[in-house]
Amino acid sequence: MVSAWVKKNDKWGFIDKTGKEIASCIYDDVSYFSEGLACVRKNDKFGFVDKTGKEVIPCIYDRAEEFCEGLAWVNKNDKFGFIDKTGKEVISCIYDDAYNFDEELAEVQKSGYWGFIDKTGKEIVPCIYDDVGVFREGLADVKKNGYWGYIDETGKEVIPCIYDRAGSFCEGLAKIEKDGKWGFIDKTGTEVVSCVYELAWDFDNTLCGYYDEIKYCEGYVKVKKDGKWGLLDDEDNEILKPMFYDEIEVIKILSDDYIKINLDGRETIVDKNGKIIS
Repeated sequence: MVSAWVKKNDKWGFIDKTGKEIASCIYDDVSYFSEGLACVRKNDKFGFVDKTGKEVIPCIYDRAEEFCEGLAWVNKNDKFGFIDKTGKEVISCIYDDAYNFDEELAEVQKSGYWGFIDKTGKEIVPCIYDDVGVFREGLADVKKNGYWGYIDETGKEVIPCIYDRAGSFCEGLAKIEKDGKWGFIDKTGTEVVSCVYELAWDFDNTLCGYYDEIKYCEGYVKVKKDGKWGLLDDEDNEILKPMFYDEIEVIKILSDDYIKINLDGRETIVDKNGKIIS
């Protein structure tokens, strides 16, 4: 079923193509449908509705994100966990921060350190790293004691943390920085391209060869470079350059031309060219 967001008396809901309200305009905010459910906010609490408008998961959470790979992260009492589509809390809210599942694993933070969990909540990679990237081609970049290396999906550190910066693997190679110069390593850690370059892109010019971290949302891509976040459209064009913002969160896709986002804690609307409207 195709639906559209509508606003009436300052409240949001959903209509179908005939104009029938499938979800009454009773919500403070709504988001797009992902895997059959849409996140909604009512009385400053978040829950989920299905495509018939039924509130299948009540608005009881302080924060929530869209479903990915069957689970969604939720925040309760300032702690993060994960629920399934029935609303069952399959992973308890015990983490300080979390990202959605990607390739069967999710990044979680506990006591200031990052690791990875699987969908049962088992810590596949213990929370011992200062920072982590995403798994690509079976390896993830991780930061420990100020330096970057790589782990496999069992948590084994297959490439030691010796680099100043590192990117995700793409086409079998990953860019790494050492002493201010860039080069490339393969999955054995062999430096196949010496660190002699001031800047390096991926060989096939894809996102993972340029940005330090990538997060996918519906139709948009959050990208991180040199500690700052930016936003791309679905054709990888930069809407907001990763130069100014410590955090960007896509709140709502208003139309093909406008999106509502959170920039460093401030809600605003931008157009597809990155112009801030309000």
